[in-house]
Amino acid sequence: MSEKAWGGRFSEQPEDWVDEFNASIHFDKTLIKQDIQGSIAHATMLANQEIITADESKQIIEGLNDILQDYLNNQITFDVSLEDIHLNIEHELIKRIGDTGGKLHTGRSRNDQVATDMHLYTKAEVEQLIKLITSFQTSILTVAENHIDTIMPGYTHLQRAQPISFAHHILTYYWMLSRDKSRFEDSLKRIDISPLGAAALSGTTYPIDRHETQSLLGFSSLYENSMDAVSDRDYIVETLHNISLTMVHLSRFAEEIIFWSSAEANFVTLSDAFSTGSSIMPQKKNPDMAELIRGKVGRTTGHLMSMLMTLKGLPLAYNKDMQEDKEGLFDALHTLKGSLRIFEGMVDSMTVNVEHLQQTVNNDFSNATELADYLVTKDVPFRTAHEIVGKLVLWCIQNNKYLLDVPLSKYQEAHPLIEDDIFTFLTPANCVSRRISYGSTGQEAVKQQIKQIKAQLK
Repeated sequence: MSEKAWGGRFSEQPEDWVDEFNASIHFDKTLIKQDIQGSIAHATMLANQEIITADESKQIIEGLNDILQDYLNNQITFDVSLEDIHLNIEHELIKRIGDTGGKLHTGRSRNDQVATDMHLYTKAEVEQLIKLITSFQTSILTVAENHIDTIMPGYTHLQRAQPISFAHHILTYYWMLSRDKSRFEDSLKRIDISPLGAAALSGTTYPIDRHETQSLLGFSSLYENSMDAVSDRDYIVETLHNISLTMVHLSRFAEEIIFWSSAEANFVTLSDAFSTGSSIMPQKKNPDMAELIRGKVGRTTGHLMSMLMTLKGLPLAYNKDMQEDKEGLFDALHTLKGSLRIFEGMVDSMTVNVEHLQQTVNNDFSNATELADYLVTKDVPFRTAHEIVGKLVLWCIQNNKYLLDVPLSKYQEAHPLIEDDIFTFLTPANCVSRRISYGSTGQEAVKQQIKQIKAQLK
């Protein structure tokens, strides 16, 4: 008798290298807990429906639990010739409890079995991602609360634009992550669906109870169409998309951390625990963790593209191509979870160089818009004010000065309505505090933003 579940139809055995190519056990052993969880629910339902006896169900469930425990204790070796985690477990179960183990597969197929495993796995992983994102958001909030009054240069086009609160800047990433978390939370509605009982594609002739297995496995709903149940991988594509977009947001933050920690900026100092050195240059302290996160975006986005291309031409229902849904998802989830943990530690432990940031905003032209606004308060049309300030900035550049260094006489030469209060008006602190619009960088607006965040996190 062939050891392969489908061996009865075949008169020849494949060569070892063909088995190796066909097998998925190397990576789908990740699903062992979910596979056994699904099988226990299925065995319980079979007994309740009197398709197998209560004693047979008890033997099967005890055998499955023993297999899981032995696996966790590294006492089981899987066989590539048995292809996948499902057949390896079934083979081991039959070896342990005899022919009764062969009754476990009654009323189901590997098609709905693997779909069930993947739904259970993805649901658990997404729920963990939501917790990790929330934890990282809490770290961002802590840093922001400590730096409401810390002023830094704000940039557009990577050119100095206007002074802003450091808290306001870093909270931008809180809100990006909030949208990411919302997408993951919403996706659970499409992940939390039971395909178990759909069998190969058309359902089964046995009087199974799909609602019972749905309940036993904690799914909120089940597939209404058996073909859809075994062929749907939309939830995997959606999860990969959500991972990719979250990684893009982390990559943008990583790019800023890399710049901020450079000698040219010196806005923050990273902890040694999240930096590395050079094998040849002893003075170096490299932001390697941030660079790795930035680099891994190509990896997670690649998995999304790969999954889309795998699905694009598949007819209904199950096809072997779908075996390619696992490695990319497993890796993308692992990558994002690691990136979130690393980033949280990096932000928690970094030092914000407050004094240097203050010096930086004192020595640039990021207060130029404020000068234009000052003239507008004197009833000068904004477009006229813009031209006056532009000429003053040019004069400063030619004379190696900043706007706070310009003599009052020069200001009054530019426009007679400028008075000596201009020097207070142009301080970076005033530039920030005057921003009073909802959601702006002004301290009071940032405090209101933090209040909203705390309410949201509760």
